[in-house]
Amino acid sequence: MAKKKPANREHRAWYLYDFGNSAYAAVVLLAIYSAYFKGEVVGGAEGSRLWGISVGIAMLVVAVISPILGSIADFSASKKKFLFLFSSVTWVFTALLFFVRKGDIFIGMLFFILAEIGYRAGQVFYNSLLPEIASPEEMGRVSGKGWAIGSLGGILALLIILPPIVLIKGTTLPVRLSLPFTALFFAAAAIPTFFWIKERARSQELPVGENYLTIGFKRLARTLKAVRRFREFIKFIVAFLIYNDGILMALDFAAIIGAVLYGMDQTQLIIFMIIVQVTSVAGAYAFAVLGDRIGYKRSLVSAILLMAGAVTWMLFNQTLNGFFLIGALAGFALTGVQSVSRTMVGMFAPAGQSAEFFGFFSVAGRTSSFIGPTIYGLLAASAAFWFERRGMTTLLAEQTGQRIAIASILVFLFVGLGLLLSVDEQRAKRTAQEYAAELGASRA
Repeated sequence: MAKKKPANREHRAWYLYDFGNSAYAAVVLLAIYSAYFKGEVVGGAEGSRLWGISVGIAMLVVAVISPILGSIADFSASKKKFLFLFSSVTWVFTALLFFVRKGDIFIGMLFFILAEIGYRAGQVFYNSLLPEIASPEEMGRVSGKGWAIGSLGGILALLIILPPIVLIKGTTLPVRLSLPFTALFFAAAAIPTFFWIKERARSQELPVGENYLTIGFKRLARTLKAVRRFREFIKFIVAFLIYNDGILMALDFAAIIGAVLYGMDQTQLIIFMIIVQVTSVAGAYAFAVLGDRIGYKRSLVSAILLMAGAVTWMLFNQTLNGFFLIGALAGFALTGVQSVSRTMVGMFAPAGQSAEFFGFFSVAGRTSSFIGPTIYGLLAASAAFWFERRGMTTLLAEQTGQRIAIASILVFLFVGLGLLLSVDEQRAKRTAQEYAAELGASRA
């Protein structure tokens, strides 16, 4: 029994990081800042367009840097150092969002882009710690529990900031104060991660004439040369790139959809996101259990189909109560999609290369984040402007633009699902084991 305590403590530390960074997702991306930026800082359909561009820029930067930094982290056993660096960037620039007011479009975009780069890049190294603290048999349960506990962090943060926003009217101060509070909440929850989790990998010595950057490129090139060995992993990543577009489009624009289509105010948006977070807890547990019983690929397919059902319902829904029910269903499904996807990457990655493979996973995720929200924002704004020029009222034109953009989410979900069905889960795991054994033999 004594031997299990360190691992359990590491699990708790890993969960607490998710508990903190989910507060960032709930407040900045979902309930507060996205709607504040669109409606107060910018206003109108232009707010949707600039929000999509801001998310896209941040994701593109992370897509470029993640594979190289992942390779360096594996070689130098410095995942926690990179995690702390990017987390610190998120904490600082999330707090600085307090200073963004009406018309401050440039700093509103700049501070958010930098905070988002830190948040998304940090996830690469956070996720890559999963294979170090969990065995293959328990990885799915640990990943699912992390998502569930993370969702609780988002719920708690929203519950804390809700009363001031409800009680103090006529000023944006409570909304702006929620942003430095979120930065502090995230930082405090993340502290155990850096003290309790131990990296098992050992730092390798730099060869003469090399530096970490050249090593990073060489390790990445080695993996790319061996890419034919990882056909199932590559197929999975391509599928993830596409269906993850649909998931993140819905997430990044949920508050904007609620405000435009149903006239939701800040209080209603917070309550909506609390509902989403609550059902996310249930979804994370449910799909982890389902993955253990029927296989993680089948569990993932089920989650994507459920998400597609929620989006289809949203496309035709006309009532606020219906939107709350859609949010509950979507929360249950989307956490399952993201949690099970993370678990499958951990299972498909050869031992000793987890950060590198999670770097590729990040490229797919961040590339999809760049493509999806950008397309959604441009499509929603362009359609709104087009209908308005033809005599439609401004509000109705913007609502029509949102529904057209919502329909595009389904395209990404179903195309990605089609590719996912071709992935051989067992073959991918065997390939990772064989490759790790060959690398171990060559080093010996």
